[in-house]
Amino acid sequence: MMTRIALTLALMLATAAPAAAGCFADYKAKREGGSLKLHYGVAELPDRACSSKRDAADALAPRLAGEGWTLLNVLSIFGPDGLEQRKDSAGQFFLRY
Repeated sequence: MMTRIALTLALMLATAAPAAAGCFADYKAKREGGSLKLHYGVAELPDRACSSKRDAADALAPRLAGEGWTLLNVLSIFGPDGLEQRKDSAGQFFLRY
């Protein structure tokens, strides 16, 4: 009986759907204080924030605000396949927030 339960659990784990591959957003932000500073960045999002730009903005804005940045807009939401093409453009703000 115990062997049967163990086999059933092993089979369930082996056939379970793989975990989500990841969700990311690219965005623009600003910081004021003396002179205006702007940046373009890429951030990883929690699964709950991947369904719309509004959800992405709600998740990202507090992270940016914690370091004095104001989110201007979320440009797009994408999967891991879009990371490499945005890496150079995001520079120091690639996956920083």
